[in-house]
Amino acid sequence: MEVFNCPSCNSLFVMTKFRDVCDACYKEEEAQYDKVYAYIRKKLNRTASMMQVVKDTGVEETLIIKFVRIGKLRVSQFPNLGIPCERCGANIKSGRLCGKCGDSLRSDLQAFENEEKRLTEIQGNDKKNTYYMKDDQKG
Repeated sequence: MEVFNCPSCNSLFVMTKFRDVCDACYKEEEAQYDKVYAYIRKKLNRTASMMQVVKDTGVEETLIIKFVRIGKLRVSQFPNLGIPCERCGANIKSGRLCGKCGDSLRSDLQAFENEEKRLTEIQGNDKKNTYYMKDDQKG
C-alpha cells in the first residue's frame, strides 16, 4: 500500500489500480461523469463535439478525456467525442497516438534498431581485425 497526495486536492490517500484520486474527489468525478453521460445520452446531444459537451455541462475537458481513456465513455457510441493524440494533439478514437504519429514512431524505432545492428557489426569486424593483427605480429 502506497500513500500519495491527491492530484486534485492534495490530500493523502491510498492509490489503487482503480482510483487515482482521493475518495472525495472520486465522488466528485462520479458526479461529473453522471452529468456528462446524461447529457450525451440524449439523442439530440449524441453528436456533440468535445467543446459542446464541455460548454453545456461545465465539466473540464481533461476529465472527459480521462473518462474516455479509462473506458467509462465509449467514443464508438458518441462519434464526435475523441481524445487528443499524445504527440500531435490530433483527435483520435482510442489509444494514445494517431496513426501518423504511430507510423512515425515505428519508423524512428526501426531506424534506431538498424543503426544499432550496423554498429554491432562494425564492432564485431573491429574485433576480428584486431585478432588477425595479433596473429600477424606473432610470426
